Amino acid sequence: MTREPFQIAPDVSLRHPTPQDADGLARAYRRSREHLRPWEPDRDESFFTPAGQAARLRMQLAEKSAGRLMPWLMVRESHEAAVPSGIVGAVTLTNITLGPLRSATVGYWIDANHVGRGLATAALKAVCRAADTELGLHRLEAGTLLENAASQRVLVKCGFVPFGVAEKYLHIHGAWRDHRLFQKILNDRRP
Repeated sequence: MTREPFQIAPDVSLRHPTPQDADGLARAYRRSREHLRPWEPDRDESFFTPAGQAARLRMQLAEKSAGRLMPWLMVRESHEAAVPSGIVGAVTLTNITLGPLRSATVGYWIDANHVGRGLATAALKAVCRAADTELGLHRLEAGTLLENAASQRVLVKCGFVPFGVAEKYLHIHGAWRDHRLFQKILNDRRP
């Protein structure tokens, strides 16, 4: 378990999800569906429903309990009636491996209405700190589509360096796509 929440902007915190977040996640994914479509796997209609997100959260929380996954949500708190509160993004560590590797894969997304505010960078920096100091990991890895310059900029700002290209790495937006791979060495401690 990691300490939380992290304040990543005056109005946005980073915290672990709960089963009660299914409705908010469904709304956020529906709101950003077209924005995220080029960068994500094809999603069936159930993914965008509260029931679909509830099932996904159950899987994520079970994987978290098993130590293989660590999810965070970016949540905006608003005190203005015209500006809604809610989930505006996520960062997730998957494939957490301990032993001599002590590594994980990181993925993230930002709501279409919150791109360009620095939230992905702030959230990823907070997750890198937690992965190092609280989870005891040595290294994080991330992959982006070759043309996803915005996500690559976030990774570089957070200290990730490119280390190769994986051909036909993930099935994204209807096809097997090449990805540029990045890594960040968090520390040189013994495992």
